[in-house]
Amino acid sequence: MTSSHSPASATSPSVTPYDDMTPVTRAAYRARAASAEIAPLPRAAKDDALLAIADALEVRTSEIVEANAEDVARAREAGTSESIIDRLTLTPERVRAIAADVRDVAALPDPVGEVVRGSTLPNGIDLRQVRVPLGVVGIIYEARPNVTVDAAALCLKSGNAVLLRGSSSAYSSNTALVRVLRDAVGGAGLPADAVQLVPGESRDSVRELMRARGLVDVLIPRGGASLIRTVVEQSTVPVIETGTGNCHVYVDAQADLDMAVDILINSKAQRPSVCNAAETLLVHQDIADAFLPRALDALAEAGVTVHGDERVQSYAGASKATVVAATAEDWETEYLSYDIAAAVVDSLDAAVGHIRLWTSGHTEAIVTTSQAAARRFTQLVDSTTVAVNASTRFTDGGQFGFGAEIGISTQKLHARGPMGLPELTSTKYIVTGDGHTR
Repeated sequence: MTSSHSPASATSPSVTPYDDMTPVTRAAYRARAASAEIAPLPRAAKDDALLAIADALEVRTSEIVEANAEDVARAREAGTSESIIDRLTLTPERVRAIAADVRDVAALPDPVGEVVRGSTLPNGIDLRQVRVPLGVVGIIYEARPNVTVDAAALCLKSGNAVLLRGSSSAYSSNTALVRVLRDAVGGAGLPADAVQLVPGESRDSVRELMRARGLVDVLIPRGGASLIRTVVEQSTVPVIETGTGNCHVYVDAQADLDMAVDILINSKAQRPSVCNAAETLLVHQDIADAFLPRALDALAEAGVTVHGDERVQSYAGASKATVVAATAEDWETEYLSYDIAAAVVDSLDAAVGHIRLWTSGHTEAIVTTSQAAARRFTQLVDSTTVAVNASTRFTDGGQFGFGAEIGISTQKLHARGPMGLPELTSTKYIVTGDGHTR
């Protein structure tokens, strides 16, 4: 940043020397001023803005899809993988789904002002801990333009201003979306600067955002391992770390085979390009003979290539599956494609040991009819989400009833798992006395 002025002056834009600032710093100052305006707003005002956003998205769908087509065309020319192109693509149906998610957020309770705990102390002082907005939230993300809207909706509902820094691959899409969002927010009477696209397409703007400590209250990176690692290691702004999704499905010795096949295929193939898709299959040795031939055939029908250990490979001859030899690299890979690593394990504890060694801490699933096995698995596996007889694909803010999510945090401090509205707040203590002195 080129300015050393105190962030406190951001609430008085008329005396802020914008001309001496870089475009990124200027945007951060405007966001800080906007955050001070929206933080005390009642729920109705914020909900009206969200409903205006949802309506505007639907009315201006063609404008959004047309801009998105430019990004998709550039991505194809650059030889981008189909999994990334899938994340990048917006269709009219997807835009309508995004608008529906915004309406879902509007229908959720407002976390701001919620009393987390409170009591009257022995000396008569009334003490309350209440939820308050974080302030200015910066989002650094890759490819997925739906994040632009999800992040804006969640931040507005929780009383925060948001600075959005998407990847250059989605620049046209994000520019169109933010134009729609700002028009709707301003039309609803809220400061349009509560939603801003960070200026610039170069990495310099990302680095400047990561160093805007005092102007930006928190950064949330969403994307691949390299992006997340860069933000965590180089940012001076506090970071809520989201993680990649090396998710596992473990089929226990006492599993319902039909259920196990359904959960495996849904976890892997329903949408393989997302972080909650399964990337590794573990099968208990006692059920391997009965399960693996069926599983390999089902994976083949879904177009999935299996990267198997020696025991999995031994079942390949009797199936239609494409099975290649797994390497150590396969166990730690987030494929985001029609590929899955697979191994036969000697026991539930062996499955847990494999998961602990290779997981990214996102989501793990067990398929079993044994309550004891389910209990032990959920106790021993240390990931944000542990599913019992359910697909890994359920780890999602919308599926959890959060309306949408700002990201899935795989760290343990401030937030863990899908992050909804409460995770975009902090707290403050309100101490009320009657002339009390200490």
